[in-house]
Amino acid sequence: MSHWKNRNVFVTGCTGLLGSSLTRHLVEQGANVVGLVRDSVPRSLLAREGILQKINVVHGSLEDYVLLERALNEYEIEVVFHLAAQTIVGTANRSPLSTFEANIKGTWQLLEACRRVPTVKRVLFASSDKAYGDHEVLPYQEDAPLIGRHPYDVSKSCSDLIAQSYHHTYGMNVCITRCGNLYGPGDLNFNRLIPGTIRSLLNDEKAVIRSDGSYIRDYFFVEDGVEAYLHLAEAMDRQDIGGHAFNFSNELQITVLELVNRIAELMGRQDLAPLVLNQATGEIKHQYLSAEKARTMLDWHPRHTLVEGLDHTIAWYRSFLSENNQALPALSK
Repeated sequence: MSHWKNRNVFVTGCTGLLGSSLTRHLVEQGANVVGLVRDSVPRSLLAREGILQKINVVHGSLEDYVLLERALNEYEIEVVFHLAAQTIVGTANRSPLSTFEANIKGTWQLLEACRRVPTVKRVLFASSDKAYGDHEVLPYQEDAPLIGRHPYDVSKSCSDLIAQSYHHTYGMNVCITRCGNLYGPGDLNFNRLIPGTIRSLLNDEKAVIRSDGSYIRDYFFVEDGVEAYLHLAEAMDRQDIGGHAFNFSNELQITVLELVNRIAELMGRQDLAPLVLNQATGEIKHQYLSAEKARTMLDWHPRHTLVEGLDHTIAWYRSFLSENNQALPALSK
């Protein structure tokens, strides 16, 4: 029998890239899923694949404490996946207050609601590699200081520390995930590098790189992310897991320019050389993770290579954009 059969699970950010795929897997495994939805996203995987009709939906935001406590209590939630956040670095730089409200205040409110509702036994909080800030020594290890400097990075450093405090102070069974840049089918934020590049090439246009192309990032396929979250949540039955943070990564370091060229190669569009703007500000230049702790403590390993993940992703966008006549607004990456 599935570990998730008949478990009551609460997912914030369930219409997002990771949230949609995670919710689908939970539903397929028999969980009773309750999703927190702030905005209607009709083109999300959750809606497109009919999963939204298979879960209970709570309409509201992380900033509404009363709503959070009511939902956790009335649905007798056992496991919480806290994925919701304002995740776009450029948006955070333009509007730090809304980012701090959602990412920091939203996290402490949800954790406090979880503390006050006795049915909640496990909380997984989605932090980020951005929580580490800018370090000279790479790859990031989980014991590295969290020293974000820019608005999005700071929001993740703060909320990460708050999640840790709820374990150390109140004994809550909380774990923290720090992943690289998630990508895969269903991501409709075309200001992100991978979906934006794919759409540009499908439109016979040059991909646009905001930086000078030398920035190094971790790119993590969403299906590996889902398996990592489920694997960790199941492992939290063990006494030695609660309170830990885990990096999840395929541990492949690649520059932005190399990634864009790889996508062009897979799509057979090497004729479209990317447009390098060299205009990025307020971002960390080099970021990548060590997943040694997850391998050792959790016996976790990613299943997809970068090329496999990109192949799946390109095929999905080719179909999606064809169905929708590519009628989505152009956004710079």
